[in-house]
Amino acid sequence: MSSDAFSELFASRPVLLAPMEDVSDAIFRRICRRLGADVCFTEFVNVDNLLQGCSRARRKLWLAEDDRPTAIQIYGADPERLVEVARLSEAAGPAFIDINCGCWVPSIARRGAGAGWLREPEAMVAMAARVVRAVSLPVTVKTRIGLGPEDRMPIVELARRLEDVGVRALTVHCRTAKMGYTGAADWRWAALAQAAVRIPVVVNGDIRTAADVGRVLAETGCAGAMLGRGAIAHPWVFREVKALRAGHSPIPPAPAERLGLLHEHLLAQVAARGEGRAGPYMRRYLAGYLSGVEGGAELRAHLNHSERLEDWLERIAALEARLSSRGAWERPPG
Repeated sequence: MSSDAFSELFASRPVLLAPMEDVSDAIFRRICRRLGADVCFTEFVNVDNLLQGCSRARRKLWLAEDDRPTAIQIYGADPERLVEVARLSEAAGPAFIDINCGCWVPSIARRGAGAGWLREPEAMVAMAARVVRAVSLPVTVKTRIGLGPEDRMPIVELARRLEDVGVRALTVHCRTAKMGYTGAADWRWAALAQAAVRIPVVVNGDIRTAADVGRVLAETGCAGAMLGRGAIAHPWVFREVKALRAGHSPIPPAPAERLGLLHEHLLAQVAARGEGRAGPYMRRYLAGYLSGVEGGAELRAHLNHSERLEDWLERIAALEARLSSRGAWERPPG
């Protein structure tokens, strides 16, 4: 993505699908993009695994023509390896390259990757500067407001420093690393960061609905909003943001659309992962697809203990037939 295109993208206050390991694969990205996501992020690309020849890490760099614009997110603790993988990522043709400085998972942060960079913010800034110099694509950073309340480098100062070394945008998850996903995200930190810099700041954390997107952008003045768990729970949120921005009332998906998309997603995972792995992998999406669907809770409870593709397809078809016969097929839940 050119510098002008990058600037134009963020001028529209985009809504972005977050990078999520074992979630934001190419299949889910295509679904979210079709539903209105402006930009999608890959799963985390582990620089150590990639440089050791891991086939799964290599696959994350492959972006199809219908899987754009997508940002590749890389993570690691070694600046030289991050630079090397940034160059490899650039060759894959992403919209931009994002550096993960926010993953709070202890096994990652303890070794200095992800949120581990927040222990040494000066080193984080120096690392980001090296990556910026190594590639021609825009480079962005995703981080948290700090490790914890007692050892936080003010996110405002960090944002300024990253801007100074050429980082083109900053995503702020508005919790500390020690909080994980507990407690409430404090959007005020993203607002302070955006007020202090000229580059786009994307706000992340506790954004689950289209109304949340409107509220967080109004309250913070941020250039964009990023959804992670909210998109898993309700991928239609992107479409609903578009509707609100156009002055329309969002129409919730009817059972026909929910079950149809579940069926489509399942078959795509079968093609990508094989029959034996598709069902277990799809369990993480079931709550979102079946939310509010009559009989959905029972179907989810059954499928959470089933690995047979035939069973999945038969059970989904049975619920479709039951709802259709009762006239509850095209009617949105609620």
